[in-house]
Amino acid sequence: MKNLNLIEVKGHDVMKKNTWDAKKYGKHAEFVPKLAFPLIELLGEIKGKKILDVGCGDGILTLELVKRGADVTAIDSSPEMVEVSKSKGIKALLKTVTDLHYNYEFDIVFSNAVLHWVPEPEKALKNIANSLKDGGIFVAEFGGKGNIRSIIQAMEQVFEENPEFGEFKNVWYFPDVNEYKELLEKTGFNVEYIELIPRPTPIDDIENWLEIFTNVYTSHLTKNQTKLFRSRVKELLKSRIYTLKNGWVADYVRLRLRALKG
Repeated sequence: MKNLNLIEVKGHDVMKKNTWDAKKYGKHAEFVPKLAFPLIELLGEIKGKKILDVGCGDGILTLELVKRGADVTAIDSSPEMVEVSKSKGIKALLKTVTDLHYNYEFDIVFSNAVLHWVPEPEKALKNIANSLKDGGIFVAEFGGKGNIRSIIQAMEQVFEENPEFGEFKNVWYFPDVNEYKELLEKTGFNVEYIELIPRPTPIDDIENWLEIFTNVYTSHLTKNQTKLFRSRVKELLKSRIYTLKNGWVADYVRLRLRALKG
């Protein structure tokens, strides 16, 4: 078996490398859009506004933007998610934020739980800025510094225990406030609000979470190796993020922001 070094996964290919099952996502990861509804309030009045939704997933939040009267174009890197969104009547396109070629087209760019999948943050922000009209609004939330630290540590340990899995390389991008604020300003934004928010998040089972969000790390493994990976990570995390009272609670930390194109 190839000893895959995950550092080979570059650019927006990280998003494409992780495969997304829309049914499993809707069943086991419904917390992703549900917990992001407060993010929409940062947009203010959006009736009649042209909005680009970056990483629409299954379209739950996108539909809320449409219900509030916005003209929404949605993009996602997953063909299945795009088809699910289209089936809901959403104008959805198969694109990633690093593929964008819009110029001065949108009043607002909105993004939830996507930008930590993009290890080229400056390129992403430049494309977002180019997509916005002057004075346009950028509102986003994604994983920030410390996000799922316990889960990552467990994953690293399992790869160390099983050298035949290859080298573990964290492909997620979880910046702190100062780092991302500097990038925003460098790419032409005036930051109105940015905050790192610890948000312990209940999930139904860590193995379901691993199946949905970490197959980018296991795509080169055999079925038996993948089963071992998930069961061992679960075993390690049982004493860290699980209690009989609360069940599984992932150690999420979110970076939330609102910025204006200068």
